[in-house]
Amino acid sequence: MDQERAVETATRPRRRRGEARAGLILDATETLLAERSAGDISLADIAAAAGVPLPSVYHFFPNRNAAFVALALRFNEEIYRRSIEVLTDPEPRTWQELLDAKHRRAADFQNGRPAALRLFLGAGVSVAVRNADFTGNARIALSRARMFEAYFHMPAIPDLVAHLEIAAAAMDGIWALSYGRHGHITEPYRREATAATVAYLRRFLPEILPRRPLDPAMLARIAVSPDEVSGLAVPAAP
Repeated sequence: MDQERAVETATRPRRRRGEARAGLILDATETLLAERSAGDISLADIAAAAGVPLPSVYHFFPNRNAAFVALALRFNEEIYRRSIEVLTDPEPRTWQELLDAKHRRAADFQNGRPAALRLFLGAGVSVAVRNADFTGNARIALSRARMFEAYFHMPAIPDLVAHLEIAAAAMDGIWALSYGRHGHITEPYRREATAATVAYLRRFLPEILPRRPLDPAMLARIAVSPDEVSGLAVPAAP
């Protein structure tokens, strides 16, 4: 038992050092992606930018796309954490105001992180990165449905989570158009994307949802673990 504890104690610092080095490599990957396209970045470039030997990069990421996917997952977690922040100053009076406020914050985040714009909205994104983005959107859709339930008295709406995921995909498409034309998400395109999202969701949501007082138990439900998004399905076309 003492030997097992000694091995575990010795392993922890190595694990922490490994996590720190992987984070440093992802920081360098983000810096490079902010300046150039993914096709113009090699693992050697990432190693040089991170100030680590190339074999260290290979240890964590066998190819550059693996580094891009890991960075996309890190962005997803940041975006998700922002998406579940409670809106209290001011509190949204309508579900349309809630979406508008959340979309503004999401656009501000991506505009402030050029590498995220390139990964999620740029052309030539790999299937693996795109799938990481889809998984992140599914998680946000589930938490968004719970946020609606925390803020409003909701009727029973079949497939609400899937509808919210489709709405997010429509928003991303308009944001991608803005990025392709202007290199960022402009405010006019941001408003158009939110309008498109609201128009789509009006097919399923009443125009007016009565507000409910914010309850700590309901707010605590908003958080979604990554495991909870498995099995979410897009509804069949009517």
